Amino acid sequence: MSLPAAGRGRRGLMLAVCCMSLFMVGLDNTIVNVGLPDIGRDLHAGVSGLQWTVAAYTIALAALLMFSGAVADRIGRRTIFQVGLSLFTLGSWLCSLAPSLGWLIGFRILQGAGGSMLNPAALGIITNTFTRPAERARAIGVWDGVFGLSMALGPVLGGVLVGTVGWRGIFWANIPVGLAAVSLTALFVPDSRAPRSRRADPVGQFLIIVMLGSLAYAIIEGPGLGWRSPEIFGFFALSVAALAVLLAYEPRRAEPIVDFRFFRSVPFAGANLSAVCAIAAMAGFLFLSTLYLQDVRGLSALQAGLTILPMPVVMALCAPLAGRMVAKRGPRIPLVIAGAALTISSAALSRLTGSTGHTYLIVTYALFGIGAGMVSSPITNGVMSGVPKTQAGMASGMNSSSRQLGQSLGVAIVGSVLAASMRGSMQAGFVRAAHGGWWILAGCGYIVLLLGLVCTTRWARATAAKLPA
Repeated sequence: MSLPAAGRGRRGLMLAVCCMSLFMVGLDNTIVNVGLPDIGRDLHAGVSGLQWTVAAYTIALAALLMFSGAVADRIGRRTIFQVGLSLFTLGSWLCSLAPSLGWLIGFRILQGAGGSMLNPAALGIITNTFTRPAERARAIGVWDGVFGLSMALGPVLGGVLVGTVGWRGIFWANIPVGLAAVSLTALFVPDSRAPRSRRADPVGQFLIIVMLGSLAYAIIEGPGLGWRSPEIFGFFALSVAALAVLLAYEPRRAEPIVDFRFFRSVPFAGANLSAVCAIAAMAGFLFLSTLYLQDVRGLSALQAGLTILPMPVVMALCAPLAGRMVAKRGPRIPLVIAGAALTISSAALSRLTGSTGHTYLIVTYALFGIGAGMVSSPITNGVMSGVPKTQAGMASGMNSSSRQLGQSLGVAIVGSVLAASMRGSMQAGFVRAAHGGWWILAGCGYIVLLLGLVCTTRWARATAAKLPA
């Protein structure tokens, strides 16, 4: 069932409501990182605790995205959209009241569960509202632009809130936006659902949660418990076992939650791997940069946010440029530029000291922003062109999950390397301990570069054409 015809003004308002949800999710990606040092001091959290503050949200989001998209198609997109907005807003309010680190992590999971319902439902609403291809392309362009704006505002707004009312204020920012979006959705967005929705796959969903949760636990807690400890080994084994069962179980289902046949398409598989690596690099960058600027350089939260600002600003400027490059010449050039920029900037950041000049920081952060801005459009293009058009919805959901998985792994891996190498206090030992983390991010960028060269060849495109409709 599609949405009824709506006037231009009403459709614009519906797009604005959907963009409000993306604004909250994008803002949360950067605004929380600025508050991590203050959260650590107030709640007596070490590096692993700060990792869980970020990873709990992103793991819940990644694990539930596919499920939420299927439920939205079945029950109704507006209904699930409102439920997601309500849970996200409630989770934000509870995070601001968290009395301890454990409660904060639990409320972040609630936030992630709500966030997982927003993007699939909102994209479904946009797709059914803007039925003409040109209008839909412009609407999705606005959607991407709002995400870039939220990323750019996050560090500054987070710095202002942490500097004035403390770290709890960073969660207050979502509450008025969420409440307004719930009300406007009820007033102006009609409900819609798919003519034939996919069946629920509770077994597959459970296996995905076990796989991602146990992997994150093993990576984050490994430095503290010891990489060779029975507990860490057991969680790594559990993650591998869940993946093995998922690989055996899903192909037997008529409507799997993850259709692994898609990965026979090299452009599709490469785009998802690029998403994991690129978003992992961005998440690791924000994690290391906020700790470095505040704990090593002694900057306030606002000063740290302003120092990081060149990255999201340049990212927002480069994103539409990458889209035009993909439309004219294909995804290879922007992917190569993105991979090279991420690699060079991360390698340059590995040379940071306790007194590195601000000009060096601004240039390297801006270069990282070029890589981050150039990578999104070619990834989306690879995902959507690498599978039959009839499977676009599931492919989009899998790509969103890949991006969130990258964010989870980026913080988990880089944070664990930092924790394992730390000697003494954060201020005294951070620069040396973070050295390996920056080179891991450079490696992620290099993988993006290589995938950009391999997955855009004639051979790669031929593998996509072989997929059955």
